[in-house]
Amino acid sequence: MLFIKNRVFSSGKSLALYLLVLFLPTPLLAANNLIIPASPTIAARGYFLMDYDSGQIITEKNADDRLAPASLTKIMSTYVIFHELQAGQLALDETVVISKKAWKTPGSKMFVEVNKRVSVEDLLKGIIIQSGNDATVALAEHVAGDDETFARLMNQHAQRLGMVNSNFHNSTGLPAKNHYTTAHDLALLSQALIREFPDYYQWFKEKQFTFNNIKQSNRNKLLWRDDSVDGIKTGYTEKAGYCLVASAKRNNMRLISVVMGTQSPNARARENQNLLNYGFRFFETHKLYDAQQKLTEAKVWKGERNTLPLGITDALYVTVPRRHYDELKAVMSVDSRIIAPVNAGQRFGSIAITLQGETIVKKPLIALNPIAMGSIFQKLYDTVLLKTQ
Repeated sequence: MLFIKNRVFSSGKSLALYLLVLFLPTPLLAANNLIIPASPTIAARGYFLMDYDSGQIITEKNADDRLAPASLTKIMSTYVIFHELQAGQLALDETVVISKKAWKTPGSKMFVEVNKRVSVEDLLKGIIIQSGNDATVALAEHVAGDDETFARLMNQHAQRLGMVNSNFHNSTGLPAKNHYTTAHDLALLSQALIREFPDYYQWFKEKQFTFNNIKQSNRNKLLWRDDSVDGIKTGYTEKAGYCLVASAKRNNMRLISVVMGTQSPNARARENQNLLNYGFRFFETHKLYDAQQKLTEAKVWKGERNTLPLGITDALYVTVPRRHYDELKAVMSVDSRIIAPVNAGQRFGSIAITLQGETIVKKPLIALNPIAMGSIFQKLYDTVLLKTQ
């Protein structure tokens, strides 16, 4: 049961900060009557684990350190290409002429051939499943004219998504000066990729792809080890170490884990598996409210109507330690004087979700409907009443 109170509340900590208290280096910690083990020790330069729906952080370390991403860069490359497909600027059956530059690109390959025509769909699978640098450059050139211009597109999307510690110099992730991102930013990117392009995302779980009579396997070992894992991407360079962004869904709960800078292909798979198992075992995610759902009503002055339904823009999910869902409380603070005209989407207060007195989520309450100004008589009448308030 979720208890709701309409009263002014004081701001608390976000779950991300709140969980920092829980994740002290002790075998088992009781804080505010919450009993939960510390997160596992992860052998990586940086890592990040968050819930997909709520966006809340479960555990992290060095998550905002700027690191070389290697082929994790291709998550952004595919994101840009998916946007072009969605906008109608590109089609899956469209063919791309392979340039000599694309063919010569070093590193992992799809094994395309110079001057041959390859479909956009095949090239995308070559990027996602085989991590082909040749396929990535070919599509980058097709979309933007050259790889450098495509990288500028990548950076524009990164800014829009709030990836504040990322800068891309190329589409492949091959070593380059000022080419970096973070575990946190990669999680935000992966969340957007899954949310915005569910039909294309299914390619990230494919284990093998054959092109030009050459069969190659997906390097994400978790696809073979854990049936709940359905993506996303591996990466390796000497500077970056072995990296992996993974996502898994169990019982309607999806987690995104990022591990950067491990020592081997097995280590990156193992450490991601440890993070995912920890998150699923000790946390649960619940949907509390739908987008645009009426949560309360507020008094409106000088309007053609005197009540205003308030709700939230997007569906509200929360991630909490298991067995503590019944302790959640929703506390709403609503503006005391709302005067017409009112625009739909205008903010008039907040809703905070608390657990044992700590605020774990806070969202603005918005007007669900517009309200125009009332008649001259209504305005005069409410003006008099307001003076008595």
